[in-house]
Amino acid sequence: MNQRTRIKICGLTREADVEAAVEAGADAIGFVLYDKSPRHVTLQRATELARRLPAFVMPVGLFVNPSAAALDAAVQAIPQLLPQFHGDETPQTCRRPGRPYLRAARMAAGFDLLDFASRFSDAQALLLDAHVDGYGGGGKVFDWSVIPHNVPLPVVLSGGLHAGNVIPGIQLVRPWAVDVSSGVESAKGIKDAEAIRRFCDAVREADARIAASVA
Repeated sequence: MNQRTRIKICGLTREADVEAAVEAGADAIGFVLYDKSPRHVTLQRATELARRLPAFVMPVGLFVNPSAAALDAAVQAIPQLLPQFHGDETPQTCRRPGRPYLRAARMAAGFDLLDFASRFSDAQALLLDAHVDGYGGGGKVFDWSVIPHNVPLPVVLSGGLHAGNVIPGIQLVRPWAVDVSSGVESAKGIKDAEAIRRFCDAVREADARIAASVA
């Protein structure tokens, strides 16, 4: 059975960008609740933007080592929020909200993704990103060939994706979803509606090519 690749647009800060992502067909919208990020939004702002999402478009909250109070406040303010953890969180922290979550894996040399997956075996998916100084992928592409073929959880491919490289990325990795931020921006935190549309179109093109190849 052919599976449609899900699309997450991350780091949104403006109403117009939320609308553009929804119109282009995004499945999930990411809000960065990490105050050291240039794409950071306050919880109040994320709540306002999340209210603009139609049914079946998932709000995702990106956290880096959040306090228990901050995490609890976020899931209470945005009932549909899917937490995405990018720091050094333990499995216990990720499970605290009692709801599905995404766990980011920083793909450094020698990183054991299968061991990581076993530790976070109840994650909804693993988001694979480039390893850079600090937290987040920094818009960098990592070597997709290092991803094991037997990862026991769904994979979200992230890190430096844009309309020009997402098709080969999907064809090689066959991820459950793809995640883009800087690849659809005109400036940090400012999305480009046309770039979002091209990215989403490219994802659908990749799925069509895969379907044709196995037909």
